[in-house]
Amino acid sequence: MTHTALLRPRDADALRAEIRWVAGTAGVPVTFGGEVHGDALVLSEFVGTLTNGLRGLSVLRTSGLGGRVMESGRPASVTDYVNTSTITHHYDGPVSGEGLRSIVAVPVVVDRRSRAVLYAATRSASPLGDRTADLVVQAGRRLAAEITIRDEVDRRLRLLETTAPTSDTAPAVAEELRDIHAELRGVARSATDEDLRARLHNVCERLTRVMVGDPLPDAPRLSRRELDVLAQIALGCSNQEAAQRLSLGPETVKSYLRNAMTKLDAHSRHEAVVTARRHGLLP
Repeated sequence: MTHTALLRPRDADALRAEIRWVAGTAGVPVTFGGEVHGDALVLSEFVGTLTNGLRGLSVLRTSGLGGRVMESGRPASVTDYVNTSTITHHYDGPVSGEGLRSIVAVPVVVDRRSRAVLYAATRSASPLGDRTADLVVQAGRRLAAEITIRDEVDRRLRLLETTAPTSDTAPAVAEELRDIHAELRGVARSATDEDLRARLHNVCERLTRVMVGDPLPDAPRLSRRELDVLAQIALGCSNQEAAQRLSLGPETVKSYLRNAMTKLDAHSRHEAVVTARRHGLLP
């Protein structure tokens, strides 16, 4: 199994989480969505549906509301799906079977390409409010940001996998992976969405396990922020540089580093990094 396959969680899980978030936050009767595969959007995740008519439906590019937003890369809505003249009507059967009328669709655009589409809908002709539309757009942006980060991690790992490490190149590969790990921790620290931050930290923990295995049973319990700081120190960063990369104050970085050194029973920055790696806490 490749590093990429090990590290990347299913994008469908992140999609499902955003659909559930919209359903719970907006209080809209129906939310659903799916990932784009080639030229087709495949609907796979649902909250509030009463039938299975939409499940697994393949929406072709430019067809229906979903195909329209997939092609344009911009959100769109209709207040009476079956009777609107602004979309094609390839999918009236399953949509009518579910009783959906007012629908908003938001594409998840990454690198100018639609990767998924999120929907919110009601079974009445009353238009969905601006608040609901804004919440779906927020969810789409969060999902786009997460997919972007996952793509970048995959890209870097694929670059590493194209050259099988030899005894001469293995140290350089390890250093590159450590740099990726530290950068991801920095991105997680600056993320404003708590769920996205937790997922990024999960990727960091997966990367650490890929490189060094599970932490030792007697490993000290370091907080995420203490590990964030140590990961930067391991790259040779000063407190000031670590503070800039983590969007923290230098004194805050100093405090986290001091706490980590105490827990690791280390008397220097270098000893703290070495001890953390020996316990399997850092790659």
